[in-house]
Amino acid sequence: MGSVNKVILIGNLGADPELKYTPSSRPLCNLRIATTDVYKDKSGQKQEKTEWHRVTVWGDQAENCNKYLAKGRSVYVEGRLQTRTYDKDGQKHYATDIVADRVVFLGSGGGAGAGEGRSEGRGKSGGFSGRGDSGPAEDADAGPSTPASDDDIPF
Repeated sequence: MGSVNKVILIGNLGADPELKYTPSSRPLCNLRIATTDVYKDKSGQKQEKTEWHRVTVWGDQAENCNKYLAKGRSVYVEGRLQTRTYDKDGQKHYATDIVADRVVFLGSGGGAGAGEGRSEGRGKSGGFSGRGDSGPAEDADAGPSTPASDDDIPF
């Protein structure tokens, strides 16, 4: 039996994108995305619970995110979960991030330079969309990457 590691989010950026480059000059952009669940508690009172997600975007898509997104902008993200470990003060810590395969900019603006740039590659929502690099296998900081084959799909 195969397995699926797929994440789909629609949320808002909680901070401006952070663009970085690996030692081999590959662009990566870190996004902090908030999703909010609204529900009624046992007493019928409206409650909100916000979850924060760390998203990593690679390649040309990372540079587009940095150029066209800003805090508060709505985005649609498709990707996969990836857990990493790091040491801090002698303690081992774990972090689960989302590695984006696709980012679609939603809404009409709010982001830096919204509405600027070429029209090619733009989705109906007015933002750039498409599949970006999910991280080069040769970059140690990109983490493991295994492409899915048709045999891995469970249906």
